[in-house]
Amino acid sequence: MLQHKLNFGNGFSITQYPVVWAGTFLVLAIFFRPFTIVNAGERGVVMNFGKVQDQILDEGIHPIVPIITSVKKLSVRVQENSFETAAASKDLQKITTQLSVDWHVEPKLVNQVFQRIGDKDQIVTEIITPAISEVLKAAVAKKTAEEVITKRTELKEEIDNTLRTRMAAYGLKIDDVSLVNFAFSEDFTKAIEAKQIAEQEAKQAKFVAQKATQEAQAEINRAKGQAEAQRLQRLTLTPVLLQQQAIEKWDGHFPTVMGGGSTLPLININPNNLAGGENK
Repeated sequence: MLQHKLNFGNGFSITQYPVVWAGTFLVLAIFFRPFTIVNAGERGVVMNFGKVQDQILDEGIHPIVPIITSVKKLSVRVQENSFETAAASKDLQKITTQLSVDWHVEPKLVNQVFQRIGDKDQIVTEIITPAISEVLKAAVAKKTAEEVITKRTELKEEIDNTLRTRMAAYGLKIDDVSLVNFAFSEDFTKAIEAKQIAEQEAKQAKFVAQKATQEAQAEINRAKGQAEAQRLQRLTLTPVLLQQQAIEKWDGHFPTVMGGGSTLPLININPNNLAGGENK
């Protein structure tokens, strides 16, 4: 018959102290860590005696061999870092640019990234920062200081595309690049302001000149219209018409008092025009 307890030489039984044994097992498990937990947004890089393995651990709990196996966890979430870089434009103007870069480690390449570069801090300082500085300087050098402002979208696209290609070789993905701000030298800033003021004044002067030209043309058109009306009126004012207009305006009364220079209204009374003029 099998006994359900183990007896030691001094009469000690394992079943007599289950709490002690459970506590001992828990302490050993915590000390040796025969498992690892990969949190959400992370991947685990497996190393045996410090050598990186091809295996990549997804999120969750995973058994490992204590002492032999260790796991380095890397975030694969999108991360944002800000950079400030000085560069010279095509017209040799110094421009300080603030950039914001969103990036993340390719989940399927975390073991290679960790093996070649290291953790996040090393990725930023050793790979991303110098790459941004070089790419930005090359892009800004192709444009004048004014074009950096007026062609901002074009500049962003060039930096974005170049960084994507360059970072892909390291197992990193660029999600977005934002050109936050440009800072120019004080002299250049004053020159830009002066140019803008001059352009506004020139536009105002052009507007005033155009308005004056339009008003003068309107006056000319009105004068031409009046002259044409008078010309047409002269063509239509025959003696007969003038006489008819005088008759229409006459009220049928002759002036009762006439001075030496007064004359009767212009009325040509022709017997032929009277009602009975036909009976001579």
